[in-house]
Amino acid sequence: MSNKQYKRVVIKIGSSSLTHEQTGSINFAKMERLVRVLCDIRNRGMDVCLVSSGAIAVGKDSIGLKERPTDISVKQACAAIGQARLMMTYQKLFGEYNQLTAQVLMTKDTMVNPVSRENAQNTFEELFHIGAIPVVNENDTVSTYEMRFGDNDTLSALVASLVGADLLVLLSDIDGLYTDDPHKNPEAELIPDVHDISEDILHMAKGSTGSNVGTGGMATKLAAAQIATYSGADMVITNGDNVSVVEELMDGNAVGTCFHANPNDDFKLENYIMESMN
Repeated sequence: MSNKQYKRVVIKIGSSSLTHEQTGSINFAKMERLVRVLCDIRNRGMDVCLVSSGAIAVGKDSIGLKERPTDISVKQACAAIGQARLMMTYQKLFGEYNQLTAQVLMTKDTMVNPVSRENAQNTFEELFHIGAIPVVNENDTVSTYEMRFGDNDTLSALVASLVGADLLVLLSDIDGLYTDDPHKNPEAELIPDVHDISEDILHMAKGSTGSNVGTGGMATKLAAAQIATYSGADMVITNGDNVSVVEELMDGNAVGTCFHANPNDDFKLENYIMESMN
């Protein structure tokens, strides 16, 4: 990382980073630390947007399910219960720091439809203008399979592109992009910088995820990196175990893997959505 002065940052945190591994219950201490970090970044004068998973995980825990549901109606019921609890917790924590926050729930249709996409863009701009921190999630309660983003890595990159962010941070359960799977190969090395998402880089992705809570593996993160970097944003993958790494990034320190902005004039957000998400 360089000492680039970012003006608008989107931060994504996954379900596995928000919950206790042993129980699947919400990790209040980590949520509190995350909110404090986001408020501090906002106080630096930056626009901040949080893309937060966790609705289904929180809802599952609330109704006493031990395993992540597979039935779509059960998932959506869990999301309805969990999203309310999740947002209530965020509102309480942000309120401790006198920080305005707002809930934004999106479906794929929000991005595909040009009118709703422009409306969403205008809403984000107004929220940033008044100093609020939007908390974004997929609207799992109403999303059908056809209308799903698939995971919040993709959603966060689309949001970053939509709002013209110059930095996207994926807080994950891994340290970054490695030359091989570090769980299986002790010789695997962390790649600190990626300036071009080449075929070699794409082949490093594993189609699996190390967590039974979330949905996004490395392949989805590299797809997110393409969206973000082509839209003119840097993207960083780093470990969400310690959310203070976000502040280190803001101070210009190297953390995780940084995919450097590589604006592509041929990249059009609406075309990507129509072509790649059907």
